[in-house]
Amino acid sequence: MTALLEKVFLLKENNTNVKTEIFAGITTFMTMAYIIFVNPNIVSATGMPVEALMIATAMSAAFATLCMAFFSNYPFALAPGMGINAYFTYTVVLKMGLSWQQALGTVFVSGIIFVILSVTKVRETIINSMPKNLKLAISAGMGLFIALLGMENAGIVVNSQAILVDLGDLTAPATLLALVGIIITIVLMARKIHGAILLGILATTVIGIPFGIVEMPETIIKVPSFSTWEPIFFKADIMGVLNLGILPVIFSFLFVDIFDTAGALIGVSQQAGFLDKDGNLPKVNRALLSDSVGTIAGALMGTPTVTTYVESATGVAEGGRTGLTGVTVALCFVLSIFFAPVVAIVPAAATAPALIIVGSLMMKNAMHIDWDKVTEAIPAFITLIAIPFTYSITNGISLGFIIYPIVKYLHGEGEDVHWIISLFGFLFVLKYIYM
Repeated sequence: MTALLEKVFLLKENNTNVKTEIFAGITTFMTMAYIIFVNPNIVSATGMPVEALMIATAMSAAFATLCMAFFSNYPFALAPGMGINAYFTYTVVLKMGLSWQQALGTVFVSGIIFVILSVTKVRETIINSMPKNLKLAISAGMGLFIALLGMENAGIVVNSQAILVDLGDLTAPATLLALVGIIITIVLMARKIHGAILLGILATTVIGIPFGIVEMPETIIKVPSFSTWEPIFFKADIMGVLNLGILPVIFSFLFVDIFDTAGALIGVSQQAGFLDKDGNLPKVNRALLSDSVGTIAGALMGTPTVTTYVESATGVAEGGRTGLTGVTVALCFVLSIFFAPVVAIVPAAATAPALIIVGSLMMKNAMHIDWDKVTEAIPAFITLIAIPFTYSITNGISLGFIIYPIVKYLHGEGEDVHWIISLFGFLFVLKYIYM
């Protein structure tokens, strides 16, 4: 079996081994397992049944992640995207009045367009055309973003009407547990213990049990039946979408998926050391095709747009370097359908430390930005801070694409700007004006 895995995933060539990849995969799954429960809670507002959505979420994540693993041999995990699922629910269905079947059809059509753009290497060209400093800024900005998510999940940072964000109640049990988890994980990492992030998650969960923060499940295994999934399986109304003329919706799904995926791929790849000397990702076209196919399959299974998850960085931090990490993640998603009661006991306070610590690791990319050149540094900085401050990878990239070409052209450095950056900068301006 080891020989087969070596042949398929080229483990030695990527300086890894089976144990490391499995640890990395479990770690990635643990930090994104929340999507199994959060996505159904959001999308069910459309009228889709929660239990069916849980199965669809897990299966679409498993399928798309397997595609990524075998098509590209990268340790990236995919699942229905946060943010885009809210747009799907509250804007497309509840505000615009489309049925959830038509909304799924819209996602399917956008997935077909994603595939065409991936096969023709349009998406690859977009990613490779990004300036190196913007790529570094995206990675560092995503570090701040996932750290913010972790701080929010831990209750360390809370919403404030007066000053936008504020310090939470550090004496709250869940927040204290998260702080303990941060300390445990840091110590494990400092001692160079293999699987430190995963062990930190598990240890924090166990510590939370006697304090009532973690509730033990009534049962360990819950076997679902296909009849639970059937109400939304292959129910996308594709022809209905084609007759509606809702190109703006398709365009929105297209924009978000392209740039959320681009941001995640660049950020995690920078962290893993996958980018070449020119700052480009080898086999990026295969990675993008996997994402596209995942979106199509997800629509048929009953979920909004599937995208690459920034939480993949937690597995990379544990040493994950190949598709075997993804296979492990996919297997965990499939098993989660049967072990949902056990998966559900891991609290946000236990996974929050992993997000915060990985965010700190990703921030080191900011060191390599050319801070001495203003026309490079300031657009990069705006990109970096806009990602966490606007709670959106796409918004951060958008502002970078808008500001970078403008300052370059005005300073007489237009030759440094790829025409694609200028084009999308203009399109982003139109997006904010009209959408």
